[in-house]
Amino acid sequence: MSQIRKAPEGILGFPVAPFNGQGKLDEEALYQNIQFLLDEGLEAIFIACGSGEFHSLSGKEYEQMLEIAVSAAGGKVPVYTGVGGNLSTALEWTQISEDKGADGYLILPPYLIHGEQEGLYQYTKTIIESTDLNAIIYQRDNAVLTLEQIQRLTELEQLVGLKDGIGDMALNISLSYTLGNRLGWLNGMPMAEVTMPAYAPIGFTSYSSAISNYIPHISRMFYEALLNGNVQLVREIYQHVIMPINEIRKQRKGYAVSLIKAGMEIMGLHAKNTARPPIVPVEKEHCRQLENILESAMERFPKKTAAI
Repeated sequence: MSQIRKAPEGILGFPVAPFNGQGKLDEEALYQNIQFLLDEGLEAIFIACGSGEFHSLSGKEYEQMLEIAVSAAGGKVPVYTGVGGNLSTALEWTQISEDKGADGYLILPPYLIHGEQEGLYQYTKTIIESTDLNAIIYQRDNAVLTLEQIQRLTELEQLVGLKDGIGDMALNISLSYTLGNRLGWLNGMPMAEVTMPAYAPIGFTSYSSAISNYIPHISRMFYEALLNGNVQLVREIYQHVIMPINEIRKQRKGYAVSLIKAGMEIMGLHAKNTARPPIVPVEKEHCRQLENILESAMERFPKKTAAI
């Protein structure tokens, strides 16, 4: 377990929770998903988070996923878990994360309740202080902290990063320009490639990539073109891959998760187009649309042209 107080940088891998025909966690498929991300050079593994259907996992499944991730990563990249929901469960899962050898965790929103800023501060502080693991705040839904509260939390050395999932650019600029390199800045918007051209200039140079689960070389091409100022390549990938996939993602609630599994299935990876309710699988017509986009993307941007 690493004690380096620094958030992961680069393209961050968020494996899915693959389920078999009986609705049980498919451990072999999960291991293959993680190994694929590692082989493709992703800089960190975030297990049992949003893409991993954190909301639907039992405690046993959570432990299984974490054990598989730590084993697969083998210390080559940091492993972060998702913790959140009601405070008691969050604290149980931070302890599991520490016991199983994770490097840190991403703090997801508390269940249902909309708290005042002081309540959100206390919720987040309690989780961060519960272990010595690195912690990353996730700004989204009913858990959006102000600059003042985050400044208070930076007194805790375990806090290493902030992931934004709401898209309030005025707040993001205020945060990144005020706190500077005290925290790592992660873009956590749905299909983060869509918004990276706006985030990168203000210091959010890391992001969670859904498409890396099935076309990681294109995400890498996009990322490097963006940071290197290759505007033409960024525009081409945007036009032919990112925006068309994003248009499908917006068609149904829950596609931010299930569309990843559909993409993996289309690309011949070990995943089924299944998800636990309330998330629904991707509809057949949308699967056909995604298949056409991916076929065209592989022709335009073959893997051999990716900069690894």
